[in-house]
Amino acid sequence: MDKVLVTGTTGFIGNELAQRLVEKGYEVHVLERYMTGRYSFDRGANVITHYATLTDYPAIRNIIREVQPDYVAHLAAISPVSFSYDHFIEVTEANYLGTINLAEACYREVPHFKQLVAAGTSEEYGMTLSDKGHKLTEESPLHPNSPYAVSKVACDLYLRYMHEAYNFPSTLLRAFNTYGRKHNSHFFVERTITQMLKGGKVYLGDKSTVRDWIYVDDHVDLYVKALGNPKAVGQVIQGCSGKGYTTEETAEIIAKLTGFKGDIVWNATPKRPLDARILIGDNSKAKKLLGWEPRYTLEEGLKKTIDYWKKAKTAHAQS
Repeated sequence: MDKVLVTGTTGFIGNELAQRLVEKGYEVHVLERYMTGRYSFDRGANVITHYATLTDYPAIRNIIREVQPDYVAHLAAISPVSFSYDHFIEVTEANYLGTINLAEACYREVPHFKQLVAAGTSEEYGMTLSDKGHKLTEESPLHPNSPYAVSKVACDLYLRYMHEAYNFPSTLLRAFNTYGRKHNSHFFVERTITQMLKGGKVYLGDKSTVRDWIYVDDHVDLYVKALGNPKAVGQVIQGCSGKGYTTEETAEIIAKLTGFKGDIVWNATPKRPLDARILIGDNSKAKKLLGWEPRYTLEEGLKKTIDYWKKAKTAHAQS
């Protein structure tokens, strides 16, 4: 049985991925940063939890030496873009140094190591070709426009260096905007849904930005298909739908699906110092190398997300 270590499992994609990998028959280990008052999700006896901070290289190296993972799925990061503007040191250390520590530990401590699959982001592109109406590919220039995006580009470059210098088996998955969160309503889709379910006025940001949305299950599928796939080693691969929607169009679809009839107040949240106007990707490489493409349309994924938050709202009202 292959061992896989997953980081970021108290977060959005990492938690879903860990559960999927258990179902796929892996021996799953998860790495968490211990925090008083935060409890791990109940993953059952098939998941072994280890505690360390990614910036603590000796601790990370000890865990990697002990576990001897065949694979690592690295999703741990401080990801809110707006948070990174004022917390640039914390974000850079967690994202960049954390990735270096994990990759170097795998290289130095696991002789049979097979692959590190790391989370990139469409934010790495910033304001580039997509703002001119072009779909972004893995070869599009990177123009990061936030401390978060810069930290992710740095991770990308370090993993490329390790692959070229030592033939380190890394894969970078550069996913576009993902929705379907179950424990966090602070991102656009979930914030819009939860506000519309409450009724009254809905307060949102810029209505004109265009995003390429993918549902959480499709995002997890991308990791499952990349993990253990020799075609993915040494590659950067995008996860996206290839379709763009303005935030106004997205909100209108959510309003239709929730039956919301109230008013939306736009430009009600602070603007970022820099923001990409349009981010739309091309998923040809994912289709060719991994046989991956989204299974859910935007409307189908939004229906599933709305159903979850409706049930959560009902459960909260009854508790």
